[in-house]
Amino acid sequence: MADMTREQERNELHRAIWAMADELRGGWEFKSYVLGTMFYRYISENLTNYINAVEIEAGNADFDYAKLSDEEAEEARDGLIEEKGFFMLPSELFCNVRAR
Repeated sequence: MADMTREQERNELHRAIWAMADELRGGWEFKSYVLGTMFYRYISENLTNYINAVEIEAGNADFDYAKLSDEEAEEARDGLIEEKGFFMLPSELFCNVRAR
């Protein structure tokens, strides 16, 4: 019985969120903007987490890719493109663009 109530509450919340999104969206342009921003944030965080994990595993516990200069990061461009398939300079990361 409790599972059914939780499921109903979750379904109602889901419907309410979609109703609000539909009201705000106003068209495909909004959806494209939001999805693009979400993807940009995801790849920024994915790359940062990947590089930070490699550095921490190598013993550099205080490393933070987002705080590196673009010049320092440039040295890893080719290797990261080969490993991850893409590369972003620290100044281009979502967190740094948002901070500016």
